[in-house]
Amino acid sequence: MNKQVIALQEKWKTIGFAPKKANVKIFERFRAACDAYFNRKNDFYKAIKNDMERNLELKKALCEKAEALKDSTDWKDSTNKLIALQKEWKTIGSVARKHSDTIWKRFISACDYFFEQKNKNVSSQKSVEQDNLAAKKQLIEKVNSLDESLKADQAVSVLKGLIAEWNTIGHVPFKEKDKVYKEFHDAVDKQFDRLKVGQAERKMQSFRSSITDMNSGEKGKNKLYGERERLMRYYERLKTEVQTYENNIGFLSVSSKGGSGLVKEMERKIENLKEEMALTVKKIDAIDENLE
Repeated sequence: MNKQVIALQEKWKTIGFAPKKANVKIFERFRAACDAYFNRKNDFYKAIKNDMERNLELKKALCEKAEALKDSTDWKDSTNKLIALQKEWKTIGSVARKHSDTIWKRFISACDYFFEQKNKNVSSQKSVEQDNLAAKKQLIEKVNSLDESLKADQAVSVLKGLIAEWNTIGHVPFKEKDKVYKEFHDAVDKQFDRLKVGQAERKMQSFRSSITDMNSGEKGKNKLYGERERLMRYYERLKTEVQTYENNIGFLSVSSKGGSGLVKEMERKIENLKEEMALTVKKIDAIDENLE
């Protein structure tokens, strides 16, 4: 369109004068049409320029946000934020050509730097997890090959030490986690069976292992607080059950054979409940040790 208008102006110059009484009016009409076109053209390009300047400021802001995240080691949260910034970048229009490459390189350099560091960390973490897996497999072998000539109390002490060592070892590859956990606890249970270790002690050792799993990751402490709250509610429920059974015993007659048997059954239940309460208290104490 611009070339067409200019061509019309050039052609106008080649045409001779119109009659004197119409010459000025016809020229003013032609010039007004040309001026209207060029004014609209200037307004159009001015609006584009303003948009590009605004887009440049928006992209600079995204660069600053990306640069603030590039050194972060909060891999999960920062990854999500950078992906969101990249999506937002795509919604912003063009900038002036003289700024286009520079601003893009600034933004993508910050993103690339973060993801390169993340990949290095993941690679390192995978290596660490493989080392942890090897260490846990060695512990399983130690449990399976426990010296059977040891006295029961000595063997139990050794097993507790191996369990404690197990709990200090970090994460293994996710696909191996359940398998290796089962192998270890099956091996420990087998030794406890041989040594006739009580169920309460076994449950406590197993719970200490679960604490280690709960206390890992970003929300480890929150999980522990949640488990502690659950155990506190469980303890109060057990306590209420004990009180109910103890109150009911007082209403039973022990003179009859049936009454005597029912009392004994309630006493057995009370004893089991109190043992469960004692175990629950130990679990709460174990959590508190990890919250200090």
